[in-house]
Amino acid sequence: MMDLFGNSTDWAGNLKPIVTKYKGRQHPLEYHNLYHLMVMVVLSAQDSDANINKIAPALFDAYPNMESLAVSNEGALFPYISKVRNFGTKAIWLLEIAKTIQKNDKIPLTMEGLVALKGIGRKSANVILREAKIPAEGIMADLHVIRVAPRIGLITETNDGIKAEKQLMQVLPKEIWGEIGMAISFLGREICRPQPKCPECPINSICEFYKKTKG
Repeated sequence: MMDLFGNSTDWAGNLKPIVTKYKGRQHPLEYHNLYHLMVMVVLSAQDSDANINKIAPALFDAYPNMESLAVSNEGALFPYISKVRNFGTKAIWLLEIAKTIQKNDKIPLTMEGLVALKGIGRKSANVILREAKIPAEGIMADLHVIRVAPRIGLITETNDGIKAEKQLMQVLPKEIWGEIGMAISFLGREICRPQPKCPECPINSICEFYKKTKG
């Protein structure tokens, strides 16, 4: 695989320490089934996982499954999600998803099926497929990945998640697609923060940013 510097790099080997460290760790959204996860992923867009985790218990007490959500309406849903950013739009999306799917066991588990639903883009679909342990069709690129991947030297800087994902898919071997997005995301949440803790990083030896700052 060629990296952005035109070098042939063993990224599977280089990134193995973080894949091993974070492999199989559940997404920070505190869900208990795929219905929960789908709803929470839609609500978490431009909001924090912590905020969604806070409002989720009351929401799911009121709407325990897709059937109960499918027969609801915006006015009934609003009180449960009013502390979520853009809750009005998200309520419309969730009701449309529920009316389309109807039942928990009808949640589509393909990239094509998921992105056809309102409020679910590739990033959300990649999260759902990973948590459902379905073979990856892409690489999850959230805000942490968009910040951290260029630092490592994997991709060029971009604010566009689709562009970041596309670049990652070009340089990373398919066998690590399923875990690498969340691994980089967890690294970004815990170590490679806006002010990175480079000495603690398990992949600092292959990181372009670390090489530069170390001088």
